[in-house]
Amino acid sequence: MTIDIKKIARDVILDEARAVRELEACVDDDFEAVVKLIYESKGRVILTGIGKSALIATKIVATLNSTGTPSVFMHAADAIHGDLGMIRPEDVVLCLSKSGNTPEIKLLVPLIRNVGNRNIVAMVSDTGSFLARNALYILKATVEKEAGALELAPTSSTTAQLVLGDALAMCLIECRNFSSKDFAKYHPGGSLGKRLYTRVADVYDRDNRPAVSATTGIRPLILAISKGRLGAVAVVDGENRLTGIVTDGDLRRMMEKHEDTSGLTAGDIMSTSPKTTREEELAYNAHRAMKEYSITQLIVTDQEGHYKGIVHLHDILREGVVG
Repeated sequence: MTIDIKKIARDVILDEARAVRELEACVDDDFEAVVKLIYESKGRVILTGIGKSALIATKIVATLNSTGTPSVFMHAADAIHGDLGMIRPEDVVLCLSKSGNTPEIKLLVPLIRNVGNRNIVAMVSDTGSFLARNALYILKATVEKEAGALELAPTSSTTAQLVLGDALAMCLIECRNFSSKDFAKYHPGGSLGKRLYTRVADVYDRDNRPAVSATTGIRPLILAISKGRLGAVAVVDGENRLTGIVTDGDLRRMMEKHEDTSGLTAGDIMSTSPKTTREEELAYNAHRAMKEYSITQLIVTDQEGHYKGIVHLHDILREGVVG
C-alpha cells in the first residue's frame, strides 16, 4: 500500500491552521471578561484538565507565570485526592476540556464550589456541555473537527486551546504594562535571559582599550591594532574624545591605494563617523547594530563622547547573548 506521507502531513497542518483562524470569531465578551477577571483577581489562576487538555494546561501555566500572572496546575484526577486544597476563594479556576462532559470534570466542578470558589472559567469546544453550563464564563475553543483521517486523536482541539491560552496571556501582558525588563526577571537563564539583561558593560574588556592619535604613523598604528586583537583601534584627541576609527579593512584599502605609506598617519585613513554604543546598552542591541552595519566591533563611549573601549562581536557571542 502506497501512502502519500507529505500529503497527510500537509492536510494536518492545513486542518489545524483552519481551526486556529476560526478561533478569531470565538473572541467575544466572555473572553474580555475573563481577562479582566484575572487581571483584577487578588489570587492565582488555577488551571486544570484531564488527558491532553491537562498537558496544554501545564504549558499555559508556564506562559502565564513567565509573563507576570501567578498560575498553578492542578490535575483534575488528583484534585479529589488532596490537590483541591490549593484552591482559594479569590483564585480563578480555568478548566480545559474539549467535550466538557468527562467524569472527572463533572465531579470536579461541584467540589470547586464547595471550597468557596465561584470563579470557574471553561475553555471548551462544546458550549452546551456540563462544564460550559456551570462556568461563570466560557472561552470558546471550538473546532469543527480534529485533524487526520480518523479525527480521533486530540489535534486541532488542543492546538486551539494552546492558541487561546497564548491570546489570554498576551492580553494580560498589555493590561499589566509588562515590559522586557519584567520578562527578564523571570528568565534569567539561557540566551533569552541574557539577551534581556546583559549590558555592553558586562561583556567588553575595559582593560583593552587600543587608541592612537590622528598624528600616529602607520607602523605604530598597525602595532596598536595588532596588540589590541580587536581588528580596530580608536582615534582620540588630547581629551580622550573619539574622533575616528581605523580597522583592518582601512589598512587594506590604504595598501591598495598608496604604494608609499611612510608619510601617512592615522588621521589620513581613519573613518570619521565610527559606529558607537554605550556601556548601559543591551549587548543584544549592540549585536543587532553590528549585523545591520556588517561590522564586528562598536566603539564604547560615554555621553560626552569620551572613549571607553571596544566591544567586539566575539565578546557578545562568548557570553551566549545570541545563539
